[in-house]
Amino acid sequence: MGLDAAALAAAAIQADRLKSDGNDYFKRKRFGAAIDAYTEAITLCPNVPVYWTNRALCHLKRNDWTRLEEDSRKALELDHKSVKAHYLMGLAFLRKELFAEGIKQLERALDLGRGAKSGSSYMIETIWQELAKAKYLEWERASTKRSWDLQSLKEACEVVLKEKHSKEYTQSEGFVDELDQLQVERLDLLQQVFQKAAAADTPTEVPDYLCCKITLDIFRDPVITPSGVTYERAVILEHLQKVGKFDPLTHEPLNPSQLIPNLAIKAAVQAYLDEHGWAYRVD
Repeated sequence: MGLDAAALAAAAIQADRLKSDGNDYFKRKRFGAAIDAYTEAITLCPNVPVYWTNRALCHLKRNDWTRLEEDSRKALELDHKSVKAHYLMGLAFLRKELFAEGIKQLERALDLGRGAKSGSSYMIETIWQELAKAKYLEWERASTKRSWDLQSLKEACEVVLKEKHSKEYTQSEGFVDELDQLQVERLDLLQQVFQKAAAADTPTEVPDYLCCKITLDIFRDPVITPSGVTYERAVILEHLQKVGKFDPLTHEPLNPSQLIPNLAIKAAVQAYLDEHGWAYRVD
């Protein structure tokens, strides 16, 4: 092994030790010390994405959003398929209220996490929860703007109707009661029109068929069993592993290999969320 190769190998070993030290500091919530350890590892081996994402996690814990974005961006330059880097970048964008960009990053993290053979169900659940919150916040901000716009338009229409009524009143040669009744009907119709327009921004209950029968939460990754029952993948897999290899509702024998993605329900969930703008709260 040449001198350069030996030096690189030694640097890699030292960097990995520093990463382990950083991980230990992180677990003990000594985030400043963890940042120092990861920074030294990065200095030795700057092309290892995990050092950047680990340091980014420390910045997240310290609410240092600028550095969180910087380290996440660098990690993505090194590995554009890094689930954690996309997730952290999404959080950085959301902090800046760049909801569209943040949601895009979280959706990418979710897709990559689901496709990874060694994907963590906990990580996927965390990404989903942040994505749900982000989409709700995006809907809430857009809803607030629409509400203000609708109210302004409603008030402008009322002014026009009142001016029209006043003009008709002046030009009339009687029929005052009829004009007053007509004005009442016009204002009532206007109220109905704007109430209907505002209904789209009213939070709704998620239909039962879009929710897992075990968790009662909206499906994230629905799978269907041979008996025709649909479950959340992570939930049914946990049941098969910890309780037994049978369908929890029908009690028929069931193996993980028999689970098939329920693309119809998945599409229905997405259609519902697109239509209603995630207009429900996520704890």
